[in-house]
Amino acid sequence: MDLLLTLVHLVGAAGIALVVLRVVRTRGGSGGPVHDRYEVAFLNGGPARVVDTALVALRTDGRLAIGGPGIVAVVRPTAHDPVERAVLQEHAAAPHGALHHLRLGVMRHPAVQEIGDALAARGLVVPPATRRTTARWCAALVVTAFVLFPVSIVITVVDFSSAPEFRLPFVFKVAPLLMAALITGIVCGAVSARQVTSAGRRAVRAYARDHGAVPDAGLLVALHGLRAVPDPLLREQLVAAARFYAPPRRRNQRGRRPAAASHFSSSDAAVLGVATEWCATQSSCGGGGGSSCSGGGGSCSSGACSSGSSGSSCSSGSSCSSGSSCSSGSSCSSSSSSCSSSSSSSCSSSSS
Repeated sequence: MDLLLTLVHLVGAAGIALVVLRVVRTRGGSGGPVHDRYEVAFLNGGPARVVDTALVALRTDGRLAIGGPGIVAVVRPTAHDPVERAVLQEHAAAPHGALHHLRLGVMRHPAVQEIGDALAARGLVVPPATRRTTARWCAALVVTAFVLFPVSIVITVVDFSSAPEFRLPFVFKVAPLLMAALITGIVCGAVSARQVTSAGRRAVRAYARDHGAVPDAGLLVALHGLRAVPDPLLREQLVAAARFYAPPRRRNQRGRRPAAASHFSSSDAAVLGVATEWCATQSSCGGGGGSSCSGGGGSCSSGACSSGSSGSSCSSGSSCSSGSSCSSGSSCSSSSSSCSSSSSSSCSSSSS
C-alpha cells in the first residue's frame, strides 16, 4: 500500500507540473508593442474586427460606398495597406457586392491571417491549435482527479477489510493531491482558453494610451468595436453583416427562437458561427476547435482556412502560407463553417 501511495503521489505531482509548465510555456513569448491598428483590432476582436477596421477606414474617406441593403461599391480603388488591398481584391473577385460575403472573404485572406501569425510569433496571442491541445491536457488532469477519488475509496475499503487495525485511510492520504490536481486543471483550463496573452493585453493598453486621442474612425473600431463607428447607418450595416452567418440557436421549451446573441467579444458585433480565428504557422488546414483550421495553424490563401469561436471554413484548392497547404480536394461551405478534405484534414468548430 505504501508503494501504491508513493506511486500515486509521484504521478500526480508530475501531471500537475507538466500541465502548469505547458500553460506557462504556451503563454510566454518575447512580447513587445503592437505595430498598427490592425494588430490592435486582431487582439481585441480577431480577424472580424480587422476587416471591420479596414471597411470603416475605406468608407470614412470615401473610397468605398456601402448602400442598402448592405451592397458595397468601390468608389476609388486605392489601398494604403495590405488589409485594404485585400478588401479591394475580394470585392473585385466577388460575384456580387454583398457586405457579408465581402467581410467573410477578407477574414480568410492571407493579409488578415498573417496578422495572427505575426502576433503569435511574438507571444501576444496563442494559436488555436495550441490552445486546444493545452485544454485537453487540463481536462485530462481534471478527469483523472475525479476518477481516482472513487477508486481511492474502493482501495480504502479493501485495505481495511484485509487489515482492520486503525490507520489513516488511503483516501485521506491521496485527497490533498487529488484536490490539487482538480484545482490546477480547472484554473489552467480557464487560463489556456484565453487567446490573448497578458503581454498582448498590455500591448493593447499601451497603444490605446499613445494613440487613443487620434481622430481615426478605423482606430476607434479597432479599440472599441462596431459600437464606436461614428456613422449610425454604417454601424447598422456592419452589425447586420456580422450577424448574417449567425448559427441557429437552440429553440426554447416553447419552440421560439431566442434573440441573436453575443459575438467575438461583448463589445463587438463580430461573426457568430463564422471564421474569426486564424490558421497558425506551420500547421495544415485541418483541425478543429479553438481555432479551427484554426484555433490552429498557417493561413490559407484564396479562401484560406479561418475559424471562429464556433468554426472554420476552407475553400477548394486554397493554399496555405508557411509551407502548409489545403488539399485540392477540400470542399467548403461558408454557411455551415465546415470544411472537409480528401486528405482527411478538416476544419471544425470550437471557442476563444
